[in-house]
Amino acid sequence: MEMIKLTIDNKLVEVEKGTSLLKAARKVGIEIPTLCHFELCDMKIENKPGGCRVCVVEVDGRKNLAPSCATEATAGMVVNTHNIRVLNARRTIVKLMISDHPFDCLVCAKSGSCELQSIATKFGIRDIPYQGEKSTYRKDTSPSIIRDVDKCIMCRRCEMMCNEVQTVGALSAVNRGFKSVVAPAFEMDLEKSPCTYCGQCVSVCPTGALTEVDHSNDVLRALSDRTKTVIVQTAPAVRAALGEEFGLEPGTSVTGKMAAALRRLGFKYVFDTDFAADLTIMEEGTELLGRLNRHLSGDSTVHLPMLTSCCPGWVNFFEHNFPDMLDIPSTAKSPQQMFGAIAKSYFAEKIGVHRNDLVVVSVMPCLAKKYECQRDEFKVNGNPDVDFSISTRELAQFIKQANIDFMDLPDEGFDNPMGESTGAGVIFGNTGGVIEAACRTAYELHTGKTLETVEFESLRGMEGIRSATIDFDGLPINIGIAHGLANARTLLNDIRAGKSKYHAIEIMACPGGCIGGGGQPFHHGNSEILKKRALTLYSEDSSKTIRKSHENPHIIKLYEEYLGEPCGHKSHQLLHTEYFDRSDEVAIHHD
Repeated sequence: MEMIKLTIDNKLVEVEKGTSLLKAARKVGIEIPTLCHFELCDMKIENKPGGCRVCVVEVDGRKNLAPSCATEATAGMVVNTHNIRVLNARRTIVKLMISDHPFDCLVCAKSGSCELQSIATKFGIRDIPYQGEKSTYRKDTSPSIIRDVDKCIMCRRCEMMCNEVQTVGALSAVNRGFKSVVAPAFEMDLEKSPCTYCGQCVSVCPTGALTEVDHSNDVLRALSDRTKTVIVQTAPAVRAALGEEFGLEPGTSVTGKMAAALRRLGFKYVFDTDFAADLTIMEEGTELLGRLNRHLSGDSTVHLPMLTSCCPGWVNFFEHNFPDMLDIPSTAKSPQQMFGAIAKSYFAEKIGVHRNDLVVVSVMPCLAKKYECQRDEFKVNGNPDVDFSISTRELAQFIKQANIDFMDLPDEGFDNPMGESTGAGVIFGNTGGVIEAACRTAYELHTGKTLETVEFESLRGMEGIRSATIDFDGLPINIGIAHGLANARTLLNDIRAGKSKYHAIEIMACPGGCIGGGGQPFHHGNSEILKKRALTLYSEDSSKTIRKSHENPHIIKLYEEYLGEPCGHKSHQLLHTEYFDRSDEVAIHHD
């Protein structure tokens, strides 16, 4: 690669040809403020529209200031990033932004983590001299995400995530001039758009224009109601990220402190979604083996590859985009919904509580889970299996509001019977983790032999699309893995075209899997944070005494006492679901 030299703030800098001035400055420790720039390094995707103009710099020989994120460094260029002209321009730009921005910082969901707020503080902005008409838009509330477009600064990060990373196409810039805004086509409601509720737009929005629907007040009311028994489940990825909200290093496991905090918040029972992950493997693994055996016996009606079905963002994606393939995914419910179904039947009977008086709360790394638990097929006579889903960020805020000293909490365990889990359940939070857990059980159920080494290293990693062949004692099983919906689309198009070589495919909507979910602490595109979270889950897996789902004693007891057998009549009623063609929802709205 050709190298060039230039001068930035009197420092000689050598960078590859084609490097932006923003990156060149950062190479020598010069930090230039920006709002629209955002980069996902591992995916080689960069948002650099140059629209916010906060990153402008002065280039010798140019009349106008240049946006550093969208200006290519050239040999011999002389750049000044912080002289008086530049500083005045940046202050003016930010003041103009704020002049068209709501002044409700005290009640804004992003207060304290708003990048516009942080830059205004850094620039010492205390007055807004520009007065006039403000752009105003209606607030759009979907089951998972709130669009408060009055707070949009047109950075278009959300558009980049939705269109390039996820290929969902729910958001784009519409209108011109003062009326321009990032919105679904025809400015329709997000709920009527192709949105999957993955929440990746929320995770990159620098202001409060995109936030999650907050259910913590609903949870608080339930906890205050003495007629209700309120229980909670926590997803595996939450324990690997929650500590970041309390100043701990990314990847610090806080499983024990999290369980202790939930008890102090008033939950009657604190359970682990990992238990339901083990249950999912029993159903999904049995279903996979059943399909494989029928396929090997020549049954032409069997549809392969079988796709995992744990991720509601991904489920919503294929319902909208691949309605001709609804018979390919596993019919097994997600762990969140399996937990709710068992909690409001098996567990409710055990403790003598009517399902309508049992409130099930889930703590999830995912905003699509809020939508999932509201789907009609997961309700019994209108009563949902899971009542409320809150994000990792919401839980952290809840703990802080309750004045709980998180760092001083002792490590506590989960309650039984739905708190016991295996290492296989823990790794569900990582890309590749679901299919690895399934292979551990499916191998032993198929071969009748003990799997001595349970780590399937070939299924691990951060590549967007991965493949591996697992030897089931002479039977080669071809596995595909994708994380991020753009990668999922690639594999699905291959299936549709008859080109797929796989027997089973795991898909997760978010980059990195659940560890990078839209409800996790903001990682700002830092892939190293995701890798540290992943290592935490693998470490917890390796420290478990039991690492195969079918060996979980409470799962065994559940089948003996209540369900009968995996994929049997009762388990099918409680633990399996169906999918729906949603491709015409947008068209109907257009009409």
